[in-house]
Amino acid sequence: MRRRPLLSVTLTGVPMSVLILGLILFLGIHSVSIVAPAWRDAQVELRGERVWKGLYGLASLAGFLLLVYGYGAARQTPVVLYTPPPPLRHVALVLLLPVFPLLFAAYLPGRIQRAVKHPMLLAVILWSIAHLLANGTLVDVLLFGAFLIWAVADRISVSHRAVPHRVPGAPPGAFNDIAALSAGLVVYLGFLFWAHAWLVGVSPVG
Repeated sequence: MRRRPLLSVTLTGVPMSVLILGLILFLGIHSVSIVAPAWRDAQVELRGERVWKGLYGLASLAGFLLLVYGYGAARQTPVVLYTPPPPLRHVALVLLLPVFPLLFAAYLPGRIQRAVKHPMLLAVILWSIAHLLANGTLVDVLLFGAFLIWAVADRISVSHRAVPHRVPGAPPGAFNDIAALSAGLVVYLGFLFWAHAWLVGVSPVG
C-alpha cells in the first residue's frame, strides 16, 4: 500500500545531481581512510582529533541531508531499469533480517562482532543488496549501488590496514550478543510493519 511518505519532496524538477552530490559528499568523507589514510592522519595531527571529528561530522550530515532530499525528489518521477519478480522481495526481507542485529553488534562487542569482524559493513552490504533485489528504478540503483560499492571497498581496505579501526562502543560483555539480537529484531519488526512506510511511503509487507 502506498501513501504520502514523511520524507517526500513536494517540489518538482529537483535534479538527480542533488542525490549524486549528497552521495559524493557522504561516501567521499567516509572514504578518506580508504584512499588517503596518510592525509587523514596528517589532518588529525595538524587540526586535532576533536576539530577533525567536527568537520567530519558536518560534512557527513550535509551529505546525508542532500542524498535524502535528492532521493525523495527523484522518486517522484521514477525511471524503471528493471522490474524485480515478486519472489525477490521475499528474499530481500530475509536478507534484511540480520541487518539491525549486525548494526547493534558493531557497538556491542561479543561473539557476533568477533565472528563477523566488521558487522557494520556487512550490514550495509546486506541492506544494499536487499534493496537492489526489491527495487529496479534508476534512483534506487544509484543510491544502493553506491553504498554497496563503498561498503565492499571499505571491507577490503580495513582487512589490509596495519592498525584496524575500532568503532567506539560498550565494553565487551557476556550479554552483548543477546542485547544486539533482541534490539535488532525489535527494530527490524518496527521498520517492517510501520517505520518504513512512515519514512519512505512504501510498506515492505503491503
